[in-house]
Amino acid sequence: MTDTIPVKAGAREWIGLAVLALPTILLALDLTVLYMALPHLGADLGASNNQLLWITDIYGFMIAGVLITMGTLGDRVGRRRLLLIGAAAFIGASILAAYSTTPAMLIATRALLGLAGATLTPSTLSLIGNMFRDPRQRSLAIGVWLTSFSVGGAIGPAVGGALLEYFWWGSVFLMGVPVMVLLLCVGPFFLPEYRDPKAGRLDLFSVVLSLGAMLPIVYGVKEIARYGVAALPVLALAGGLAVGAVFVRRQRSLAAPLLDMRLFANRSFTGSLAGMLLGMITLYSFTFFFTQYLQLIEGLPPFRAGLWFIPLAVTTIAAAMIAPLLARRFPPAKVIAVGLVIAAAGFGVLTALDAGSGVGLLIAGGVIIGVGINPLLVLSTDLVVGSAPPERTGSAAAMSETGGELGSSLGIATFGTLGTAVYSGRLAGEELPGLPPAAAETARDSFAGAFATAQELPEETGAALLSAAGDAFMAGMNMVTALSAAVLLGVAVMVMTTMRHVRPLGQER
Repeated sequence: MTDTIPVKAGAREWIGLAVLALPTILLALDLTVLYMALPHLGADLGASNNQLLWITDIYGFMIAGVLITMGTLGDRVGRRRLLLIGAAAFIGASILAAYSTTPAMLIATRALLGLAGATLTPSTLSLIGNMFRDPRQRSLAIGVWLTSFSVGGAIGPAVGGALLEYFWWGSVFLMGVPVMVLLLCVGPFFLPEYRDPKAGRLDLFSVVLSLGAMLPIVYGVKEIARYGVAALPVLALAGGLAVGAVFVRRQRSLAAPLLDMRLFANRSFTGSLAGMLLGMITLYSFTFFFTQYLQLIEGLPPFRAGLWFIPLAVTTIAAAMIAPLLARRFPPAKVIAVGLVIAAAGFGVLTALDAGSGVGLLIAGGVIIGVGINPLLVLSTDLVVGSAPPERTGSAAAMSETGGELGSSLGIATFGTLGTAVYSGRLAGEELPGLPPAAAETARDSFAGAFATAQELPEETGAALLSAAGDAFMAGMNMVTALSAAVLLGVAVMVMTTMRHVRPLGQER
């Protein structure tokens, strides 16, 4: 039986997509814009290092913790309504954050910003899924959405630096106010409302379980990535996984679950989520080593190092827009798999990188990775949203975003930690003459520690330390890039297995 041909989106929907791009850019920008402001607000508010870490991390923690809840809530109360409520809350929290007078107040307001942000992300993606029912148009719209997110993250540090040059640190929060005001003004005119007419009551215990699972998992992963394996983050991770198991069991017993576990019966949905998770792990671990290589191996200052992200950003935009066009002619599984082979080749290029290679080889490998991995991110997001029924696109969008958030955290926690372990192991076997025991321990702990230690040593001793540390760092990076290539090849096989039945976009299914 032939399915009803989806109605194509018109001018109103494309204008609505431009409206949805505004909060998407802002959300991604808000994740990175704070980096430049941290020294200024730390001095002004008298924040400790631990408080600065919480000011930075609490935003992402809260987004990850309540994404599933907010995605399902949008299915019940209406996605546009939740988006506009979130925009209003974002305005209030931004103003409070800008005029915070203590570190505790700023941490609390950043948490509120995270809650507001969690209403925006799944709402924008689920609205795209409802506005663009034609598969070809939907995939292109999701490509635009992902491009907006990438652009926001890439320009965050530059925007933060520009604002700090002329204004005070609170201005980095206030820049979101006019964007959200504009969304509140034009959203009701260009964004349609969608909700599940048969949605049941929101199960509050499931909400608690969702928070009890996601927050400890994300916290544990991030802490292990930052400080290594320790009792508290391991316990948090184990506790989160245990609560997650209870959450899944409860969802299967509810008539109106917070997360419909039947979505996972769809091979395209499950395969896309798994592929996105693994792809984000490799992508964020690459970013972790990319920034360290530029600043510590090449010795570039932050601004010049940031400029080298531009070729990668341009590549991301181009690949995100081309992938949906290719998926109209070829099955999405083949487009994704070929892209992953290309990305694996990019990681293979990076295995030849050493401390004397220069920036050219690094950028070449990074561009190849960007070309290859973006079809996975765009088309898997499209398949996750498109495989869900219209009344469940909020839940599907939330799962897509949760997979991306976990992947980014796990990328640093797993591959980042592996690279650091290789570094420490290599440096532990090196003779470091002329170093006091405390300095040697700091140098062996991290490349950044070795770099800082070398600045305080006599020139010859410092140069010897940097040479040994640089070689050890490259050994860790080469190990991770080789493993990333192997992971992406494995994902390519998985994609061809789980999505081989999906036809080119726009063809009858």
